[in-house]
Amino acid sequence: MRTQTPLRCDARAPIPARAGIGVKPIHYRELLSSKPALAFIEVHPENYMGAGGPPHAYLEEIAKHYPLSLHGVGLSLGGDEPLNRDHLARWRALVDRYQPALVSEHVAWSRFGEVALHDLLPIPYTAESLHIVCDHIDQMQNALGRTILVENPSTYVTLSQSDIPEPDFLVEAANRTGCGLLLDINNVYVSAGNHGFDARKWLSRVPGGPVGEIHLAGHSLIRDGAFQIRIDDHGSRVCAEVWELYRETVARIGARPTLIEWDSDVPELAVLCDEAKRADDTAAAAVELRDAAAA
Repeated sequence: MRTQTPLRCDARAPIPARAGIGVKPIHYRELLSSKPALAFIEVHPENYMGAGGPPHAYLEEIAKHYPLSLHGVGLSLGGDEPLNRDHLARWRALVDRYQPALVSEHVAWSRFGEVALHDLLPIPYTAESLHIVCDHIDQMQNALGRTILVENPSTYVTLSQSDIPEPDFLVEAANRTGCGLLLDINNVYVSAGNHGFDARKWLSRVPGGPVGEIHLAGHSLIRDGAFQIRIDDHGSRVCAEVWELYRETVARIGARPTLIEWDSDVPELAVLCDEAKRADDTAAAAVELRDAAAA
């Protein structure tokens, strides 16, 4: 039987169900001087695990004006090795320091021994791996004293051992651990294109209850003759198909805090804010149409 320490935050509704952006150092000064109307700011905790310096000076100032989301990329929740204690301790120090509104990690593996692979690699969706992931989620939540959200990664290969559909795997992990889900719609679309499944059917298997946040991003399409693959590079605007999936998802489950991710070929702050506004407008229109239909 799992035992958990009391968690200090319900991560499913801590901030307005509106859009935020992932901030990069090139945006620090403009963000603080212009203070655009954003619901929250997200950063990767791995970039702030030093004790001080300019990153913390800027983030402390940003935190005075916006709720923060800490979105991890290196804890390896899906790996079959114990979670790295030093990494967890650094995570806890950041949570205590900034009291973020949202805390999240990926259902993927990214570490082998002492080697950090700097990638989010797929795991087999099996009963055994579900047990491991749930134990790791429990360990992270207990170490941080917080409810976390876990995200579906984009994938480029399928593993023959998998016998549980990915959305069912994620929902069951949330049911067993009490964590929430970070639903990355672009990742679903990328994986659907790479593996040939229906993104709408995938999304329909996820109930709204555990979803605490949504991610949107751009991706690239590589073609070589008849071969093509979608790459989740976060280097462009959200494509029309992902916007439509977002609209349909909000119409089904309601609006959620929504992040615009942009991690390569990072544009000016105004471009990120424009994408965030489009997310707000799309969600508001979806909710309005749903409510009108139900009236």
